[in-house]
Amino acid sequence: MTLFQDALVDTLRTRLAGPLPGREAQYKMAGLRRLQELGQNPVPPPDAKVACVLNLLHRRGDAWHTVLIQRSSNPRDRHSGQVSFPGGRWEEHDGDLSNVALREAEEEVGVLQHDVEIVGQLTELYIPVSNFLVHPFVGVLHGPADFRPQPGEVETILTPALSVFRAPDSRKVSDVRVGDGLVLKSVPCFEVEGRMVWGATAMIMNEFLELLG
Repeated sequence: MTLFQDALVDTLRTRLAGPLPGREAQYKMAGLRRLQELGQNPVPPPDAKVACVLNLLHRRGDAWHTVLIQRSSNPRDRHSGQVSFPGGRWEEHDGDLSNVALREAEEEVGVLQHDVEIVGQLTELYIPVSNFLVHPFVGVLHGPADFRPQPGEVETILTPALSVFRAPDSRKVSDVRVGDGLVLKSVPCFEVEGRMVWGATAMIMNEFLELLG
């Protein structure tokens, strides 16, 4: 695959290969309950399941955008209805972790794996509520931005510009109702296209934004 030549992408390749902003940047978008959980469990347990997500960048004109999905309602999914990056669980046949991110992006938003260049990886993040250790990857889409939601799994696809997350008024603190009826108080989030991006997705995005500077 021919490397994508662009100032932002070149910057990402360099910075992702060096020291990352890390958990300090992630925790800036963590709610009090998440901070308490992570404080009690700073090291993921040995039985933590491995998952991978993809921050998929694509260019429209002069602006860079990412891809988010709103998950379909599913009572068996602890993250039902939430907005997240495309991603899923690692299986032994996947081999390299980046293969999971590419496979899930193809399944959930319809991009071909060979059209995506992985440019690096952010800091892993443990999610206590579902016992997942998430490995976030950053990719650049070389092919057309022709996204299609996976039936039954993805309610809708969001493609916000990175500038949306950089805008000061996109950062909010809000109460969040989760699937079991519990209300989480004063949760930091990004407001994107009328939806709240919070939890692990917001934490990963904040590290990415600090990496860009």
